[in-house]
Order: sequence, then C-alpha cells, then structure tokens
Amino acid sequence: MCRNIKTLHNFAPPATEAEIHASALQFVRKLSGASRPSKANEAAFEQAVAEVTAAARKLLASLVATAPPKNREVEAAKARAKAAERYARPAAPKSAA
Repeated sequence: MCRNIKTLHNFAPPATEAEIHASALQFVRKLSGASRPSKANEAAFEQAVAEVTAAARKLLASLVATAPPKNREVEAAKARAKAAERYARPAAPKSAA
C-alpha cells in the first residue's frame, strides 16, 4: 500500500483531524493515481477525501485497544532508525589487487 499513510490508532495523544485528513488524501491520491485532480475531477476527488476522512474518523473512534497507547516520539525514532538502516550506503567493494 502507500508508505506515506501512517498508523493513527492507539497513540497518545490521539490522531488529530489534520492527520486523519492527510491520510485520507494520500489514500484517495493512491486510488485515483493523481496527486492533483483535473478541474473536471476536482469535485469528485474532494468528495472522496471528505468521505474517507469521515470513515477514518468513525473507525478510529470505534476501535478498542488492549495495549497501552504508543508514544509518538518513540515510534518516530524507531521509523527513522529503520529508514537509516534501509537506506544506508553499502560499503565500497574491496578492489582485487
């Protein structure tokens, strides 16, 4: 799926309206294949974003978590460490002399 869509459930503090909207926007962009819709499709695109935002908000409000809420800073640090490891430059090959 889209790597830019982040998990929003079970965080302290809870996801903000801006985070929910941003995830909905990324989802609609992925489905439509367009980062910016044409003028002809703009209304449909915005309607889809509004509907997905509402559905996401409803989902997040209804989910129950048994685990303690995750800390945003800790999770962000884990993601940065994972990305640094993933995108680290490989060691230069040794030349055969």
